[in-house]
Amino acid sequence: MDNATQFLNYIDGQWVASTSRETFENRNPADQDDLLGHFQASSVEDARQAIAAADHAFAAWRATPISQRAKILNLAADYLMENVEQFAEELTREEGKLLANSRDEIARSAQTLRFYAIEGQTITGETFPQDDAKMMVYTQREPLGVATVITPWNFPISIPARKIAPALITGNTVVFKPSSDAPLIGYRLAEALHHAGAPAGVFNFITGAASAIGEEITANPVVKAISFTGSTAAGERIHRAAAMATRTQMELGGKNPLIVLEDADLDTAVDLTVKGGFSLTGQACTGTSRVLIARSLKEEYLARLVEKVKTLKIGNGMTEGTQIGPLATRQQLDSVLGYIESGKQEATHVHGGEHLSEGDYAKGFYVAPAIFSDVTQEMRIAREEIFGPVVAVIEIDGYEDAIVKANDTPYGLSAALVTNDIAYIQRFPLDIQAGTVKVNRTTTGNLVNAPFGGLKQSSTSTFRESGRAGLDFFTQTKTVYIGR
Repeated sequence: MDNATQFLNYIDGQWVASTSRETFENRNPADQDDLLGHFQASSVEDARQAIAAADHAFAAWRATPISQRAKILNLAADYLMENVEQFAEELTREEGKLLANSRDEIARSAQTLRFYAIEGQTITGETFPQDDAKMMVYTQREPLGVATVITPWNFPISIPARKIAPALITGNTVVFKPSSDAPLIGYRLAEALHHAGAPAGVFNFITGAASAIGEEITANPVVKAISFTGSTAAGERIHRAAAMATRTQMELGGKNPLIVLEDADLDTAVDLTVKGGFSLTGQACTGTSRVLIARSLKEEYLARLVEKVKTLKIGNGMTEGTQIGPLATRQQLDSVLGYIESGKQEATHVHGGEHLSEGDYAKGFYVAPAIFSDVTQEMRIAREEIFGPVVAVIEIDGYEDAIVKANDTPYGLSAALVTNDIAYIQRFPLDIQAGTVKVNRTTTGNLVNAPFGGLKQSSTSTFRESGRAGLDFFTQTKTVYIGR
């Protein structure tokens, strides 16, 4: 092995190597010569040890005063912000996003920890009036037990934070497995909770392939809750594998539309397309993948969009002035290039889509943002989640046609409308089949204190993430009758 740092698992309050004695590499998608370190290729035995540690710690943790749990979350947030520059640089090097976006993600994660440190202390039950003067009836909220958190590579600390924080503040214990394509910043979150004084076993961190440990951390009956963000196919497999008594929260794919009506401001529409479809290299589940635009506006919109996209600087996220970074993995690059080729066969290729592989791009996974027009509903680029900087432009004949086409998808995560017509603004939230609905805003982004989740195949759970709603998934209601 080379001299790169070896990062360990965190089980039962200890940093430990995998029982497999095997590791895997973590490399920079902007520069494959940049090796960030080696991570544990965990075994089933490692997963069992992590679950057992969490199970053993649960009774004491649920009995820990909530003010003490809150203190640990706040101290972990402090640790993230004290090291924000180092951690942001590491996040950019392992995932590829712009350094400014990485700083924002670290700060957002700290904000999430602090939000739940406060909001978790407001959980209350209810008392119920009844006819028996000798009886009192009330409800209390209780933790579920061991919770498994499985997260993707595109937001590798903010998504874990919005799952782990509500789990811990409500008295659950956690086993956290990050994506193998971006494990370092997940390690830093584990480091933050360790530094904050989380008791042994309350929080556990293991890395490795889902094929090796996925079944153990999802099907083990000791696990009482699974919170997963990733592809719809993977979410469906986890949901089916979970024990009957295990609660599941699956946040999955999207094929998010931006609808541009005839009265829309075209500069606004172009700006929202670029922000939603091309920022973060299109690697956001809420990213703008389809633009449904009034037929009369299409040609002028495309001209302005191409002009804007031509000015975007593609490069290493660590380089000042970069606006679009690399795709996160070679597998993702190959997938996106495949969709671009499919688009060229089916639709009108307007701009971009080149695999950039020369000069400064030679060691990374770069692709130029792609724009397709004359896209119809049956085309792959109109129906499947691409998860890259590819926008499909679809013509519409008015609001009603837009709604029909926007809803003609198995997904229902995010949707946005560009208009100044108050009648359509009022109707849109009722007509669109999406869990997040926006008007004159980009499809991407959500508040820490607001619920987040999808409809249809974008989610398998009625429980929302984020905001106060994020506490509901990790608690159960008990009804108590007391007589005298």
